[in-house]
Amino acid sequence: MTFLLTAAIIVPLIGAGIGLLVRDRPAVRDIVTLLSIGIAAASALAMLFEVKENGTTVLRIGGWHPELGIVLVADLFAVLVLPVALGIIAVVEIFATGQRRTRWGNNPQLTGPLLCILTSGVSLSFLTGDLFTLFVAFEMILVSSYVLLTHQGRKAQIQAGMTYVVMNLLASTLFLFGVAFVYAATGTVNMALLAERIPQLSDGIRLGIGAWFFVVFGTKAAVFPLFSWLPDSYPTAPTTITAVFAGLLTKIGVYSMIRFHITMGMDDLGPLMLTVAGITMIVGAFGALAQSDVKRILSFHVVSQIGYMLMGLGLFTTAGTAGAILFLIHHMPVKTVLFLVGGLIENEQGNSSLAKSGGLAKTKPIIAVLFAIPALSLAGLPPFSGFVAKFGVISAGIEATSTPIVVAALIGGALTLLSMTKIWIGVFWGKPSTERNPVPSSRTNRRLTLSATGLAVAGTVTISLLAGPLYDLSRQAAEDLRDPAVYIEEVLS
Repeated sequence: MTFLLTAAIIVPLIGAGIGLLVRDRPAVRDIVTLLSIGIAAASALAMLFEVKENGTTVLRIGGWHPELGIVLVADLFAVLVLPVALGIIAVVEIFATGQRRTRWGNNPQLTGPLLCILTSGVSLSFLTGDLFTLFVAFEMILVSSYVLLTHQGRKAQIQAGMTYVVMNLLASTLFLFGVAFVYAATGTVNMALLAERIPQLSDGIRLGIGAWFFVVFGTKAAVFPLFSWLPDSYPTAPTTITAVFAGLLTKIGVYSMIRFHITMGMDDLGPLMLTVAGITMIVGAFGALAQSDVKRILSFHVVSQIGYMLMGLGLFTTAGTAGAILFLIHHMPVKTVLFLVGGLIENEQGNSSLAKSGGLAKTKPIIAVLFAIPALSLAGLPPFSGFVAKFGVISAGIEATSTPIVVAALIGGALTLLSMTKIWIGVFWGKPSTERNPVPSSRTNRRLTLSATGLAVAGTVTISLLAGPLYDLSRQAAEDLRDPAVYIEEVLS
């Protein structure tokens, strides 16, 4: 099991190094990248079965005591989310190989190695058991993602990338100050020890720590009003990069919020979180409805859907936390595949503008099907995974008698359906556009991009089919999180 823990983090880093050495040989570089990410994803999936059978695994790097050293913790919450996250990156890399020589692919030498570094940072962020190592993981993700966002050097990318990096550097600075303050107040940054010591602090200091890290993780998650960097930066990036960002980066912020605020017993922040969650849902949904470009609509949907996860957290109940975890698992592949479909639309039309699109349901029915399934799931319609996830958080809100947030969630769901219908009518319905400017691509490359997108859609359908067992596991993970004694004993014993 310790091999699996380290493989998910170290193998992608080794792959990044090898990828840089063979960067002038695209086929070899792509094989190395996909193999490295695939091994990490397989390790994560194996960890899920291992933890399900034998419980949490803890690895103390160098054998140091948790108060002093780095600790990796594979508990049920981490291993439920990690295989989905790494599977997404693997699928996107397959898509990237098919788009390499298109207008937007341009055979970038650094994309593969940077995706490997990003993969390592994602694994570390889910598996770490202390705040400082989480900060390091965030920086690995930030550095690699900034280069991925701007590596083509287009003016729009650089401008949007500056907004992205400034906001995230601000969050990183606040994170580092927060780590220092926590260490000064408690003498540790290990989360198991913090779960013991933070509740013993005075209410003012304890809530100050909770609010500080809510801002830090909220910026990463793009909650209202800290989301301005997202709708501008995502649409300018190449499809493969946007798909990874949309599927993963904000969800790591949500994961960190759930992990930190529940383990540390920050229930007093519930009303604030629910207020922010409701506004985030509505503002994101209205923002999506106001757009006329597929990528910008989908980018605002990222913001809106974060509100549902925050709603589950803000309820601070087992049912709410379980709903948030299931929503996290559902949303990562759904949002990724929607952006991949956006890339297919862009390849066929030459752009992603609704005004310059039309008729794809007749000319490219496969793309229409690949869009319809995740779109209906995102809107929360049965029998797709989005319905189960939204039902989980909304029913938890009803159980907690939190009427305002439940109303906001229902309104947000209706607005999401309207904006997805807007894409369907604009892109897939009506007469084929006369302004098409398809991207030149070989048959092999087109098959690769379609196959990768189809694989991602199959993943969303699988989550729908396994929604019952996944909810049971999410509830068990929520119960473990809400009982800090369990986490403390597992890490410190």
